[in-house]
Amino acid sequence: MLPLKKSSSAPALVYLVYQKMSLSNVLPETVRRRGSTTKLFLVFLTLFFFTYISLLFSRYAIQGTDLRFLSASNSMTRIKKPDSSFSLNKELRDDGGGHRSRRRVSSSVRDFVGYESVSILMPAWEVLLIVSPEAPPLLKAPVGGGDGDGGGGLYCLFSNNATSVARYAGVLQFTNRTTFKCEMPKNTRRRRPYIQPVLTENPAAVVVQSQANKTELIRNTFFVYESLSTENDVILFVKGVNHRQGINRKPDEFRCVFEDGKKTTVKTAVTSSVQEVFRCHHPDLTAFGPNTNTNIKVSLEIATENRAVPSVALYAPTTTTTKAPARRTIANQEPKKLLCACTMVYNVAKYLREWVTYYSKLGVEKFILYDNDSDDNLTEIVNELNRDGFNVETLLWLWTKTQEAGFSHNAVLSNYTCRWMMYMDVDEFVFAPSWVNASQPSDQLLRSLYLNEKSLYVGQVSFRCNDFGPSDQLTHPVEGVTQGYTCHRWVAQQRHKSIVLLDAVDDSLVNVVHHFGLKRGFIWKQIGPESAVVNHYKYQAWPEFKAKFRRRVSAYVVDWSETLNPKSKDRTPGLGFEPVEPNGWPKMFCDIRDDRLKLLTRKWFGIGSKMVWQQRRR
Repeated sequence: MLPLKKSSSAPALVYLVYQKMSLSNVLPETVRRRGSTTKLFLVFLTLFFFTYISLLFSRYAIQGTDLRFLSASNSMTRIKKPDSSFSLNKELRDDGGGHRSRRRVSSSVRDFVGYESVSILMPAWEVLLIVSPEAPPLLKAPVGGGDGDGGGGLYCLFSNNATSVARYAGVLQFTNRTTFKCEMPKNTRRRRPYIQPVLTENPAAVVVQSQANKTELIRNTFFVYESLSTENDVILFVKGVNHRQGINRKPDEFRCVFEDGKKTTVKTAVTSSVQEVFRCHHPDLTAFGPNTNTNIKVSLEIATENRAVPSVALYAPTTTTTKAPARRTIANQEPKKLLCACTMVYNVAKYLREWVTYYSKLGVEKFILYDNDSDDNLTEIVNELNRDGFNVETLLWLWTKTQEAGFSHNAVLSNYTCRWMMYMDVDEFVFAPSWVNASQPSDQLLRSLYLNEKSLYVGQVSFRCNDFGPSDQLTHPVEGVTQGYTCHRWVAQQRHKSIVLLDAVDDSLVNVVHHFGLKRGFIWKQIGPESAVVNHYKYQAWPEFKAKFRRRVSAYVVDWSETLNPKSKDRTPGLGFEPVEPNGWPKMFCDIRDDRLKLLTRKWFGIGSKMVWQQRRR
């Protein structure tokens, strides 16, 4: 045996074993026998050490090359499962036509397919994930999972390997894409830039992020969030471009950009730029080839700044068939209703039956609710109302502080099914003093206020509001807001709500929530309080009013918690910037006792000691 020098490249442990073996040659035979067991143990320990080192380096090599974050344009993300040991596995791939096939990949670990999605950072550190339309059927509906939150056992996996539960948030009707929400972990919030998470079934997965595939989270304050196609043009809804109400950038500063998955791009001119609404021409679809991908991404380019606004919107051509799908296209699928009602809602299930019952008896034929991510039992109540013979439709509208844009969206979408649209919140009830003597409600009562044969060119009718106070209520009155709140402020009516002829709405779709801009030739009629007024049950019992602190839906109204513009008329007198009940709240805003609508609704809808909306019709 050749002598092994310590200066050689052999590891120290091997050198030590060599020294032990050399000494055994000069020791007595009895000592050599006693040391044979030690020799065998050292040989075993050496082999184990080399095996461990080899496996460790092999693991790092796999992580560094195969496991990475993929951008939103890719169809899958491979994530290592620590407890897996398969040598062959399958992964999904896109065949270029929007379909998924499987191919086999060789690896010493099992791969997991992360679902393709695009993510937006919402307020309060919520992340909204919009899953690709080609997602597996498992993601198309809320399914139960180990998390117990209706998310199907899915998680958001962030770039620093932190995870949070993915909550099912519904399906966007206009793009047929499933959405999930999750909270950004606190230790991820300190890592800039914010990278889009992966939607995964394995919260214990390990991800090594590729430097070449860092896709930043889209910010809720600057992105294209929806599109709508009409016969003549395309409408984009965009946040963060026209920042202030009444101050809009010129249309020629922008271009609409249409792009398919093959990087084919078509740009068209923008014809209108008002608030968050941009209108532009349809693209020439022949530019995308004979097999046009139906999932064409559409965005807004700021030509003067040579940059594009991030987008989650998809474009679809219009169709003239009456059986057209609901996604982003307009089609006349039902006879026009004379009067419909539209509002944006968040957790209003407890008020909804009273509101729908009241207005349906006054002539409202259809109710359209833009659901701003409610987490109460809204769906259950809507289903009950429809089973009871009412016509109530909900549209998932997850975009925060976009009430004006939502109403603009509705003015286009509903013009094919409704002639007049009433834009009224669920705590607002039109009341005319002349109705007091009516023994029963009638659709002629409300119709006489907005439909007049002598005023053929009336395009909009508006009613002033009386803002009602808590009226000594400590909790939500179970018999309804019309019964529980009976006194209002003594101030000049500062707000109004409107019933609008949809054909008269200006092409720009400009509105300030309470009323729309009208086309030339139409007039705006304002009804005096002696003829009709809106009972706005605005300042309710404190637990109900406190719930409003979570969000305000108007894009141009400051949130309660923001210290900006403290003297705004939109702020509540005596209320600070925190959800803290002011002293004497139950008796505030009670200058005039007004129980006229309470008595009228009791006569119309009272059943013994209860109201009709307290009992479901069977």
